[in-house]
Amino acid sequence: MLDKNGIAKRIAREVKDGYYVNLGIGIPTLVANFVREDIEVEFQSENGVLGMGPFPFEGEEDADVINAGKQTITTLPGASFFDSAMSFSMIRGKHVDLTILGAMEVDENGDIANWKIPGKMVKGMGGAMDLVASAENIIVAMMHTNRAGASKLLKRCSLPLTGVGCVKKIVTNMAVIEVTSQGFKLLERAPGVSVVDIKNATEGHLIIEGEIPEMQI
Repeated sequence: MLDKNGIAKRIAREVKDGYYVNLGIGIPTLVANFVREDIEVEFQSENGVLGMGPFPFEGEEDADVINAGKQTITTLPGASFFDSAMSFSMIRGKHVDLTILGAMEVDENGDIANWKIPGKMVKGMGGAMDLVASAENIIVAMMHTNRAGASKLLKRCSLPLTGVGCVKKIVTNMAVIEVTSQGFKLLERAPGVSVVDIKNATEGHLIIEGEIPEMQI
């Protein structure tokens, strides 16, 4: 089974040369640490940064250089800083090739819930609504189950939705799953995880075709 870094490392394999990529809060921010060194990628943060690099080493942080999750980051040569209006023009104008988001729930229709749990304080939806409404390629990074062991890959989301029918692929600590018109399609399984384990942890309809390979991290 993968940890958070393992999920990010697997998602980094989906990042292609020349991509402009938006990284959401949480596990997605780790993806920048694992992108291949032989490709050029521009990471965008919705608070107005283009050209993010890996997280800084301890003692080298700059409190003025942060991502949307208020974590200190590094920037690569040629990075630029701009206001929220320009940042969201980039997002809404579909100039981002890949969006990587965290989620509390995803359902078999590709709906995503990642901004609010009823009864708990929330500062606002942030940029998630804009991202899911505008992006054509969305990968979700998440744990397969919650702390109680209940599935987070559902027939229908129970939490307030952020977007409808927008998720294309999900990478969890257990599996790589594609969202299709027929439901969740199992593509890969994490090391040490069986197909039966994944099926038991998935509430939504899971399509299993042939032998499912183990992830190559």
